[in-house]
Amino acid sequence: MKHDQFSQWLGIEVLEAKEGFSKIKMTVRKEMINGLGIVHGGIAFSLADTCFALACNSRNTLSVALDTAINFVKPVHVEDVLTAQATEIHNGKNTGLYQVT
Repeated sequence: MKHDQFSQWLGIEVLEAKEGFSKIKMTVRKEMINGLGIVHGGIAFSLADTCFALACNSRNTLSVALDTAINFVKPVHVEDVLTAQATEIHNGKNTGLYQVT
């Protein structure tokens, strides 16, 4: 996190990070809102991506995402606090699978 300028700009706070797991949170700011008055999808995705990155890189082996999908279940507004949790489902030789909620 100390070298991740974007996650720092987002205001992400690490609540817990251990092997194969992480939990983080951030507060939505006005500059994160799109033209419809709700959080920009890229902001929510970035929160999930940072959470994933902390969990999958927890063994000091550099890892990046191969494929992702996201579902936006309700609108998010200024001052809402978002929490993300990444859980390792599978850690293989070449790939892993993580669920972020």
